[in-house]
Amino acid sequence: MQQLYKGTISVSTKKEGYVKLQEEGTPEELVGVSIFVSHDDLATALHGDKVEVEVLGKKGDGGYIGKVVSVTSRSKKAYAGIIEEDHGMYFLVPQDKRMYTDIIIAKDKLDGAEPGMKVVANITFWEDQKKSPQGEVIAVLGKPGENNAEMLAYALERGFSHEHPAGVSEEAATIKQRGITEEDKAGRRDFRDTIVFTIDPADAKDFDDAISYKELDNGHLEVGIHIADVSFYVKPGSALDAEAVERETSVYLVDRCIPMLPEVLSNDLCSLVEAEDRLVMSAVFELDDEGTIYSEWFGRALIKSNKRFTYENAQESLDNESGLYHRELTRLNKLAKKFYAGRLRDGALVLETEEVKFKLDEKGVPIDVYIKHRGDTHKMIEELMLLANKKVSEFITKKQEDAQGEGNSICIYRVHDRPDPERMHDLDLFIRSIGEHVKFIDGTIPTQDLNALLQRMEGRPEKELLQQNITRSMAKAIYSTKNIGHYGLAFSFYSHFTSPIRRYPDTLLHRLLARVLVNDYPKPEEKSYFDKLCVLASAREKDASDAERGSIKYKQVEYMSSRIGLEFDGTVSGVSQSGIFVEEKKSKCEGMIRLRDLGEDFFIYDQKNARVFGERSGIEYRIGATVRIKVKETNLDIRSIDYILV
Repeated sequence: MQQLYKGTISVSTKKEGYVKLQEEGTPEELVGVSIFVSHDDLATALHGDKVEVEVLGKKGDGGYIGKVVSVTSRSKKAYAGIIEEDHGMYFLVPQDKRMYTDIIIAKDKLDGAEPGMKVVANITFWEDQKKSPQGEVIAVLGKPGENNAEMLAYALERGFSHEHPAGVSEEAATIKQRGITEEDKAGRRDFRDTIVFTIDPADAKDFDDAISYKELDNGHLEVGIHIADVSFYVKPGSALDAEAVERETSVYLVDRCIPMLPEVLSNDLCSLVEAEDRLVMSAVFELDDEGTIYSEWFGRALIKSNKRFTYENAQESLDNESGLYHRELTRLNKLAKKFYAGRLRDGALVLETEEVKFKLDEKGVPIDVYIKHRGDTHKMIEELMLLANKKVSEFITKKQEDAQGEGNSICIYRVHDRPDPERMHDLDLFIRSIGEHVKFIDGTIPTQDLNALLQRMEGRPEKELLQQNITRSMAKAIYSTKNIGHYGLAFSFYSHFTSPIRRYPDTLLHRLLARVLVNDYPKPEEKSYFDKLCVLASAREKDASDAERGSIKYKQVEYMSSRIGLEFDGTVSGVSQSGIFVEEKKSKCEGMIRLRDLGEDFFIYDQKNARVFGERSGIEYRIGATVRIKVKETNLDIRSIDYILV
């Protein structure tokens, strides 16, 4: 009888697959091993699918070879691409270059699409690897290259529609029309006479969180973190809840947000807008200026925001003694710095990655690019949100355990496992390639050493690349009912509580908190329900992230498409047998300089020493090297940029 193992398949552009086996049920010698699968043995498996694989034996290089026996779940909901026609037969040519086959579309399944149009289609039938899959068009987007068509394609491919079903919209409209009644306000702790403000990006449409500030007679502070009470409106069994479960998250593309909830809730009734009564779930703490917590309170509350700050004007108030709420912001900022210092002492990893933002014209074409900088107000809000997430998670867990015994609790945690030793080894090799050294102890690099290295790298072009490589070396944070702590934050307890408008796990946590507060503890048999939702939330989070990254990459290539022949400063971000990868300094647009474009010399890829060097001249290119580049060509179809060396 054949032995089958479960795993996730990665398909390369060469139409070959690699299955990384999951740990459960896998022999120790195969854990973490990637099983090579030839194109003929994919059995219709596509990139990212969950599969069952049979291991056939070892390859000459010591690796393993296998074949897919079955696909247990599909990664992508649909595929975007161009409709083409050949002798009366219609088919979709996917934009995803890892999708190794066209999809045949029957004429009556085109939904009005004509050849040359950009559409999104799903696969309706595919059992034979030797035949093309059959599908149907689910959305006609328009002409290729149009901003709306290109952006929506990324979301729709991952199953995030820009429209909510009629029943969901109607349910939301009814809730909005009802508004907030006196009955809704009854029994809530009232913060309307306390200073309350929100701090969000200038372009934010919804406001999940607000901060309250009150100076107590004993010299302590009462700080409240107030979060939109989405669970009060989105009830289990409702159409809204079913839609939120399906989506799990909002999606943030370059030019738009595709919200988890209809905008009458996400941007209006649930949003903590200025000068309006709003229902919230709150975490309130009495603290001194050293960050010591003397008491905590959790529950449903009522607020009215006094001020809607942007990060920029909050920073102005913080920097200016005559600024609105300068005293309050200053004291909160000092408190946040204490929390930050405490996390560093506990071993938290500090990554300050740069976020690229595009300025678009009226047609959505990028005309400029800038880096979003994080000031003290960003970090202050982040520390206060971390405090709430940590303490709510700990409260929900310990209140159940106090009542029912240790280990008898159900909570939805945001967990982050220790890094995989193999990835840590790769990170160590990268660090050596940029001329630095760190300790490597028991399969990991201590976070304190990584933080110290990042500090030493300040001002060097390799720092951003180092941060990217550290991020890649880390395990992926996921949702789970099993608490293994959060490695990156150095927290024993951590959950997502602060963004229920855009994340469903936060709404679930609010429901759990509401139950625990009245001693209605979840039953053991409910755990499987929460387990399933954790798996779904983690998967949909990845779907949203893939859509967001795809939209950014498209805009980067589009940005460089109008700059052919222009020169820029760049940093070598990688080396390979094909050439060197270079990241443009301002826009972070990564492209390749082919070996043949490096100069008259014969250039060789030296994998062991992570460099490309000229055979005669000895000129070498290593990661982190600063170079002057010119845009040679771009290809929006395959999202690629080619540079040449100046």
